[in-house]
Amino acid sequence: MASEPNGQVAITRTERGLTIAGTRITLYDVMDYVIDQYPPKFIGGLFNLTEKQVSAALAYIEANRAEVEAEYQIVIKEAEELRQYYENRNRGLVARLAMKEPKPGMEAAWEKLQAEKAKHQTRPEF
Repeated sequence: MASEPNGQVAITRTERGLTIAGTRITLYDVMDYVIDQYPPKFIGGLFNLTEKQVSAALAYIEANRAEVEAEYQIVIKEAEELRQYYENRNRGLVARLAMKEPKPGMEAAWEKLQAEKAKHQTRPEF
């Protein structure tokens, strides 16, 4: 594990994987932004991390890139498998809910929701 100069552990392994000590933020969360080359200040602001915590995470990733990258790929694969599982599991429920009529008095809200959904579906993916 990575330690800070004062001897405190900066990166620790938990049941969630490599984690920034004192947080629930994993290095895999940070990797998404490291890969996309976001600046450290942005990453810190996004996850509410101190400058020291961000520096420790980035230093650990840099020093152990192969290990972190390999674990990151496993996390990405497992997340996609879970997404697909729940999408398939809930497909029938989503279809039934889409067929339901709005409750009386909710027609205007329903129309607004449908318009927002349509607008969202026509946006390009990033």
